[in-house]
Amino acid sequence: MAYLFTSESVSEGHPDKVADQISDALIDNFLAFDKESKVACETLVTTGQVVLAGEVKSNTYLDVQKIARDTINKIGYTKGAYMFDGSSCGVLSAIHEQSEDINRGVDKENKEEQGAGDQGMMFGYATRETENYMPLALDLSHKILIELAALRREEKDITYLRPDSKSQVTIEYSDDNVPQRIDAIVISTQHDDFIKPASKSREDIAKADEAMLAKIRKDLVEILIPRVIAKLPEDLKALFNDTITYHINPTGKFVIGGPHGDTGLTGRKIIVDTYGGKGAHGGGAFSGKDPSKVDRSAAYATRHIAKNLVAAGVCDEVLVQVSYAIGVVEPVSIYIDTYGTCPFNMTDGEIAEKVKTIFDMRPAAIEKRLKLRNPIYSETAAYGHMGRKNETVTKTFEDIYGHEKSLEVELFTWEKLDHVDQIKTAFGL
Repeated sequence: MAYLFTSESVSEGHPDKVADQISDALIDNFLAFDKESKVACETLVTTGQVVLAGEVKSNTYLDVQKIARDTINKIGYTKGAYMFDGSSCGVLSAIHEQSEDINRGVDKENKEEQGAGDQGMMFGYATRETENYMPLALDLSHKILIELAALRREEKDITYLRPDSKSQVTIEYSDDNVPQRIDAIVISTQHDDFIKPASKSREDIAKADEAMLAKIRKDLVEILIPRVIAKLPEDLKALFNDTITYHINPTGKFVIGGPHGDTGLTGRKIIVDTYGGKGAHGGGAFSGKDPSKVDRSAAYATRHIAKNLVAAGVCDEVLVQVSYAIGVVEPVSIYIDTYGTCPFNMTDGEIAEKVKTIFDMRPAAIEKRLKLRNPIYSETAAYGHMGRKNETVTKTFEDIYGHEKSLEVELFTWEKLDHVDQIKTAFGL
């Protein structure tokens, strides 16, 4: 019997994502001026206020207030009407030095013997159902909000959009796990109060609100969705049809939003950041953590393994788990689940043993292989850490004295299919 599966995404203007982006902007700035920085930085955002807290060990000093304000303005919170904007909000820093008790287990004289920054388990996942080896429902949810943000910045076809938004896509699958159609799309977008009531009566207010909602519904279905569809491959375009149920701003008016409408915290959107509920999650957030924290680096490494395994033909879908003990260099375990999609006679345990010989999962080795000691994290903090485009860009940073530093960095290295040939050789494919 066919079944439904749903994933959600949130925009860069969602309060939790605002917090993530500030935390990762701090990470990038620390790493830009001191590659060996150890950082665990949390951010809270609420009406007119940003609170920074966390632990840092670094040889550089940053103007954290300016970094936070620049990040907020870049997202689009630039107007007093939003009750939260980068130029006027308060920024309180409670960042202090990293605990020596934690640091002694991580830093070693021989960097190759660097211990894991924490205990825990991390998961990577990949599936053949999309070109970027991501779950379809999540991939479409991200694409909807990326296009919505583009429309907001263009201020042309839709002029009333504000930064905060969410999306959700429900896919109908066949019994053999093949996407058949899109069943439902949910979009909630913050907007200007662009239709004023004729009077302060309940009737006139309700009439104005309904007119606004009707305009938003029409624009999103007739402008946004066709733009999303136009950028998809033909097989995914075919999943869109006239029977999709649309829930557009289902609660009605959504003028009050962003950090004014809902407090945001770093690390509260870990499922949006990863696989939309497919596969599994170890529970650790990514943003605000330097790569010595295996919550982040090992999650990227397991995604890298999973994607290369699927691309090499070892399986059509795979979950990779790795676990660590704090301060210990070698992983405690590596686990593989191919969901029965391996086309040749090899158990998941046997696949895991081969994976161990191909990928060095010591923390320092992961950092080196994926080039993680670089300022590459701001780009990860909205629209997912996985399934993104691997590319090289030049980024410019400014120190507290106004001196600029430009660096060429490679983004989303864990999305590279650079181990496919090695995997094929190891598995005799």
